[in-house]
Amino acid sequence: MERGSSRLRRLVHEVAKFGAVGGAGLLVNLGVFNLVRHVTDLQVVRASVIATVVAIAFNYVGFRYFTYRDRDRSRRSKELTLFLLFSVVGLVIENGILYAATYGFGWDSPIQSNVFKFLGIGVATLFRFWSYRTWVFRALPAREAVADAESFLEAEAKEKPRTRVVS
Repeated sequence: MERGSSRLRRLVHEVAKFGAVGGAGLLVNLGVFNLVRHVTDLQVVRASVIATVVAIAFNYVGFRYFTYRDRDRSRRSKELTLFLLFSVVGLVIENGILYAATYGFGWDSPIQSNVFKFLGIGVATLFRFWSYRTWVFRALPAREAVADAESFLEAEAKEKPRTRVVS
């Protein structure tokens, strides 16, 4: 039971770190989106794609050097290729929702665009979290084993009462 609890703690910690980077990436994404819309006369979805690409670059740095810094680094080119592949799928999900709202339903006011951009980011984030942790930033098997062993030993130490020798 303790091992499951340790895994749950690690997952909660990972989700929190992913969320911190993702939250900063969300601010970058929405900030660039609104800046591009305000400064240029680009269509909504094109402005959104630009913002998403900037956020993807920002997030890669955050995920690699903060959230998943302890993960396998030996296959960096494969990691980057997979990151970009899954990020493009997330880009399509995110901007597909915005596209449907804008061109399918005619919801294209600045508020509506931001709401559907935010909704698209949320749906794409679920996909990205699963794909990044499963395929891109893979855990080192030895680290997982060591972490499990350490949590097991900690649990054992807590369960066994210490005997004190009095002389």
